[in-house]
Amino acid sequence: MDILKTYRLFRKMNQYPNLMGLMYSIFMEVLEKRGIITRDKLYQQALEALKEDGFPDTEINRQEYVEGLIGYYSASSLSDHEIENYINLARKKDKCQELSLVVNQEQATSLEIYNALREFCEIPKGEVYISPEEAEGIRVALVKHYISNQLPFIGLAKNHITIRDIENILQHSLWSRTNPGKLGGKAAGMILAQKILLPILEERDPELEEYIRVPDTWFLNSGVFSEFLDRNNLQQFHTHKYKDRETIEKEFLHIEEKFKFANFAPEVIEDFRKILEEIGEHPIIIRSSSMLEDNFGLAFSGKYLSVFLTNLGDIETRLRNFIVGLKQVFASTYGPDPILYRVDHGLLDYDERMAMVVQKVVGQRFGDYFLPFAAGVMFSRNVYAWNPKIKKEEGLVRLVFGLGTRAVDRVGSDYPRMIPLSHPQLRPEVTAPQIKKYSQKQVDVLNLRKGIMETVDFRTLSPAMDHPELFYAVSVQKDGHLAPPMFRTQNLKGEELCLTFENLLTKTAFVPLAKKILSRVEAAYGRPVDIEFAWDNNKFYLLQCRSLSIRKEVDKVPIPEQIPQEQFLFITNTGLSNSVVHNIEYIVYVNPKAYDILQTYEEKLKIASVVNVLNRHLASKHYALMGPGRWGSNDINLGVRVTYANINKARLLMEISFAKEGYTPEVSYGTHFFQDLVEADIVIVPLFPDDPNALFNEAFLLDSQNILSDIAPEFKDCKDVVRVIHVPSVRNSQFLHVYMDVLNQKGMGLFGPKQGNSNI
Repeated sequence: MDILKTYRLFRKMNQYPNLMGLMYSIFMEVLEKRGIITRDKLYQQALEALKEDGFPDTEINRQEYVEGLIGYYSASSLSDHEIENYINLARKKDKCQELSLVVNQEQATSLEIYNALREFCEIPKGEVYISPEEAEGIRVALVKHYISNQLPFIGLAKNHITIRDIENILQHSLWSRTNPGKLGGKAAGMILAQKILLPILEERDPELEEYIRVPDTWFLNSGVFSEFLDRNNLQQFHTHKYKDRETIEKEFLHIEEKFKFANFAPEVIEDFRKILEEIGEHPIIIRSSSMLEDNFGLAFSGKYLSVFLTNLGDIETRLRNFIVGLKQVFASTYGPDPILYRVDHGLLDYDERMAMVVQKVVGQRFGDYFLPFAAGVMFSRNVYAWNPKIKKEEGLVRLVFGLGTRAVDRVGSDYPRMIPLSHPQLRPEVTAPQIKKYSQKQVDVLNLRKGIMETVDFRTLSPAMDHPELFYAVSVQKDGHLAPPMFRTQNLKGEELCLTFENLLTKTAFVPLAKKILSRVEAAYGRPVDIEFAWDNNKFYLLQCRSLSIRKEVDKVPIPEQIPQEQFLFITNTGLSNSVVHNIEYIVYVNPKAYDILQTYEEKLKIASVVNVLNRHLASKHYALMGPGRWGSNDINLGVRVTYANINKARLLMEISFAKEGYTPEVSYGTHFFQDLVEADIVIVPLFPDDPNALFNEAFLLDSQNILSDIAPEFKDCKDVVRVIHVPSVRNSQFLHVYMDVLNQKGMGLFGPKQGNSNI
């Protein structure tokens, strides 16, 4: 029997004649480790057998007898399955060496590396692996070559992303035939989060495997972008970033046109066609994934374009629309906002390259509309605690019905559901009228008939679709009260509905799952994170993950006491961070009431231009920006439509929200706009003057000398709306000092002598 097993072992080994020595070495090591026989004893037996058989004692003969005995003992002691594993281990070690050599060669192409990687991965996984050191070295080299060369990411990725993971990713990737490139930051973050939560080799979590999904995804590496620039002579715009802001803004329109009429190589278009054929007729989103995007401390949130496509029709129509979308995202690399963001973070000289993530949109079709049940963004740290019960370390979720765009962008008189995960049913609002007022009323959807993304009134949308999960999203309003449906079969037709998500929070795994996901990913990252997601068909879809920038806070804010009332500019009982800002010299005040009565869109848009110019003039000064409602909102009636680039030099941004009934502390937390302010170290102060516990010395802002005409005479006609106050000139050499205490939900701005530290 042993002879037969030995014969079968040698037959298997002879399939790989170049690996015989390595296989014998592996089998000998196994025999020793298991205590079957030592090297010395086996060697002695070989000599005795050689002598007994009457063969001369030569090196060749000794080697043959040693190998024969290794084969015999291995066949006698190991199962067929184990033998197969160890033979495959020899194959892995061989291919591992080849892969290591090629991946560490500077001149090796992506295709050469991929071919070596594929040969390695064609060997069955088995239960025996190459050494951790060998695997780690190859993983690091592969991650650097294909995904990202950012050291913090590599340090994490090597512990979670396997060699086979990378090969699987590359099967869904398109790279240039001529230019090297990587998958970029957004792709890197999503891949890493998936592997942290759904590992292959580490301990697995059945609950996470049951609920977590990743949308079907394809990647275009940055080499495709570089090749596109080379082919169309668009490298001429490389110096565009070094020009002044006004020139950048003007020339960007020209750049967009150039990109619009540029073309891809025929073979690249064929690659696009194959991707679309694989996707089929299903809505997709083209997401930017630049090299700098979603890196540690540098989110670039919302700086580059993402494009939704309904992706319906014949393949040629879909291909044309896909190419248009790609070029729009490519062009956004040269936009004013990302360039100024790079200036502020010392990254201007970095040669930014754009990669892409192409994802199937999560959701279902309902008539003409396509949408997920819910989507949003969640944070492992909740710096926006409006109640002392809320535990900041358990995180927060911004949740909306439909596409998640309304959760990450500032929108009009519409609000996401803010969910503190430590107390998910604790709302900023108390009464039913307040809850209704500060609830989501508009839903972003894909209109499949029109081929566009559009915003639909929920009151119009809900009766028009039979959504199986509406039970989890709404509460019914009756007799001045709001109550979630009691039964899934309850008829909601004709009822007045309000989006509250009460049943989702209490009757599904959503909350405990969100807490577990955030906890796991934060633990792996070693720092707070935020994750964009969709929730559909009782499944949690990962869309994006990045480290969360949190403003460095002082441990305890020394709130001044016994200050005369005439010294105060404001007092608020809403705080977003522990912050102290001293020595504010200038205040730019956009009068909310004056702004509100402006008659035309153009007049209100002009105010944003004024703010932009003042931001440049006061760039070297300590200045505070104060004004109406939602700065950066896409609804120009609710706030000044500024971008990060328009306000990036302010030290403090105050959002003043007058309300006719009740108030809510929901301002911008969690949006792309908010992240920009945090990363720029701009302190955010929400002020609700109608709150009886608040104080707002508006008279000071309205009666003090307005020096707008001195600083920006071209906008003197806006002096009734925009006021610029030089604080020391009107307060007898005093400055404005701001103290924000998030623990006690208290903040104040007061006038006083100049302090030693301008910002603590």
